[in-house]
Amino acid sequence: MSTATTTESTGLAPVRTDSLAELLVAKERPPRPSAWQASLTFGWRAMLKIKHVPEQLFDVTAFPIMLVLMYTYLFGGALAGSPREYIQFLLPGILVMSVVMITMYTGVSVNTDIEKGVFDRFRSLPVWRPSTMVGYLLGDALRYTLASVVMLTVGLILGFRPDGGVGGVVAGVALLVVFSFAFSWIWTMFGLLLRTEKSVMGVSMMVIFPLTFLSNVFVDPSTMPGWLQAFVNNSPVTHLASAVRGLMAGDWPADEIAWSLGWSVLFVLIFGPITMRLYNRK
Repeated sequence: MSTATTTESTGLAPVRTDSLAELLVAKERPPRPSAWQASLTFGWRAMLKIKHVPEQLFDVTAFPIMLVLMYTYLFGGALAGSPREYIQFLLPGILVMSVVMITMYTGVSVNTDIEKGVFDRFRSLPVWRPSTMVGYLLGDALRYTLASVVMLTVGLILGFRPDGGVGGVVAGVALLVVFSFAFSWIWTMFGLLLRTEKSVMGVSMMVIFPLTFLSNVFVDPSTMPGWLQAFVNNSPVTHLASAVRGLMAGDWPADEIAWSLGWSVLFVLIFGPITMRLYNRK
């Protein structure tokens, strides 16, 4: 025998407890999303944030264009005789530098969501726990690709001609995006570890500027002092810039590609577990 619960408000139909039970248990529970589905969902969330705050695209559009124009015309004549000659060497390197520098904004986004309390809700969801962080990085991978397209377009206008053709350019950009995805785990760690957005930005700048400028992005390291060459030649940014430069020139620099992929794996293996430990304890 069923019971019924009626509301005291007029005009409302009585609600039967058995009908409520039927609504709640009649259908099967939806399946738990896979790790890939959950990661893509959080990646789509990162894209929606760009849609609602389009100013976030400034660092992948105006900033790269400014760098290409500034370094080409400031140093081209002094270092290579003409801007057109210099851009053949510069563009792959400045492409690497710009995209690697953009990766630090991942940590800022993570820290901002923590301050807003969004992560408290994420951690209560029945999804693969790392999917939140992976989603951030997947969303940013699209930004890295957009920055690469913008810089390559400007470079072609200024006279850059990759001997590797479309295949070499695509391979270079793909390697750069893979490396940047792995490198971003460093900034997610800082986003969880540090307490404010300004501190994340300050520490990131302190790490990223020496790492990118002390490399072969602008000049050949052979002109540097011996003690500095030892650092520059073993920098992950140097290996990546050499690999991207070689691929776009039509070569296959196997050693530099292996070093770049090796650094990528190392970043994920070291900073991925640290990030997730911080996330679980936050």
